[in-house]
Amino acid sequence: MTDMPTLPPPPSFADVLAAQKVLRNYLTPSPLHNYPVLDAAAGAEVWVKHENYLPIGAFKLRGGINFMARLPDEQRRKGVVTASTGNHGQSVAYAARMFGAKAVISVPENANPVKLEAMRANGADVRLNGADFEQAKKHGERIAAEEGLQFVSSGDEPALIAGVATHTLEILQEKPDIEAIIVPVGGGSGASGASIVAKGINPDIRTVAVCAEASPAAYLAWRDRAWREAQNQTAAEGLATGAPYMLPQSILWDLLDDFITVSEEELFAAVRMYLETAKTLAEPAGASPLAALLKLRDELAGKRVALILSGGNISPQQLRSVLATCG
Repeated sequence: MTDMPTLPPPPSFADVLAAQKVLRNYLTPSPLHNYPVLDAAAGAEVWVKHENYLPIGAFKLRGGINFMARLPDEQRRKGVVTASTGNHGQSVAYAARMFGAKAVISVPENANPVKLEAMRANGADVRLNGADFEQAKKHGERIAAEEGLQFVSSGDEPALIAGVATHTLEILQEKPDIEAIIVPVGGGSGASGASIVAKGINPDIRTVAVCAEASPAAYLAWRDRAWREAQNQTAAEGLATGAPYMLPQSILWDLLDDFITVSEEELFAAVRMYLETAKTLAEPAGASPLAALLKLRDELAGKRVALILSGGNISPQQLRSVLATCG
């Protein structure tokens, strides 16, 4: 890529506070739980933010509602379109139904069937386009131009970032002594939002992002402070991006303390550990912060660490693979 897109201004800490006021009308805070068995496994005091308990089973709902609440009535009547591997599409579909707007979701042909069913159940017009997310995104942008719909970027949209950042605001309102926060990165809205809040409240809080080794574009862009494309082969669709979103990246470049990658095996092992120790269902992307914590065990030993369990929308086929691989 030679020409960088023109980016909107990043959201501020004040924008996150405003988003929380909006979301209070529609959502209750997700639970924050400590599990002694996880403490022992990680050698730290571990607090899990259960975004998998939100209505769509994922943190993205926060951003979808905040975005749709701020959309002008005229555009709501025309409708919106987005591209998604699943959870972002669910959030847009759910919020569009809530506000009476039309929603078209362009998804890859191999998308998670659990997430597709949920999008359709929320009234979205789901269209299978392309072999991967990048192709689905191009189709979504074309649909926006042809049908007069507003395209909703899953990463480069300030209202989405401000909305999802409220998960970290809730954590620090409940547990202000947290010393480190680990967040998954697909597009980067969750990690950039977490960084805005954590550094806005206490600059000493360590913020750590995690993505899949098999889809490292976001990590490479952060490491090199430049646009980077890469292979996109992870089974964790919530981490499956082959190119970075630059608005979240610009925030991460300024505020993020560390960024690591984890293997597919480490992701699957973390899904199983959540199932066995916390009795909770995490999709591989949602389990990635736990995989990262286990990898950073020595560095974070004895610390109070919050993990964003970003989603629990794992398909039966994925779960069978996890149990077979880790069995």
